[in-house]
Amino acid sequence: MVDLSALTSGTADPYTLVADLLGISLGAAIVIFTIISIWTLVWKGLALWKSAQKKSIVWFVVLLIVNTLGILEILYIFVFSKMDLKKKSKKK
Repeated sequence: MVDLSALTSGTADPYTLVADLLGISLGAAIVIFTIISIWTLVWKGLALWKSAQKKSIVWFVVLLIVNTLGILEILYIFVFSKMDLKKKSKKK
């Protein structure tokens, strides 16, 4: 069970705390955190690379600051980066 006194005093190990809350072993919690971290890092890197190549400063800053476990990054790569928001002018 989770030790609430350790939680309120700030001395609780976050991995042990999450493992206890989820009812899994400490090793499994560390593996899950590692997989999620690698997943997020890969998608964030790809999305930041793509937004930098397109010189999209707003998207670069949003992707850099907001952490959505790769969801926003995947949407940017496959949806938003393909949209042309600038109006094309007609050639005369």
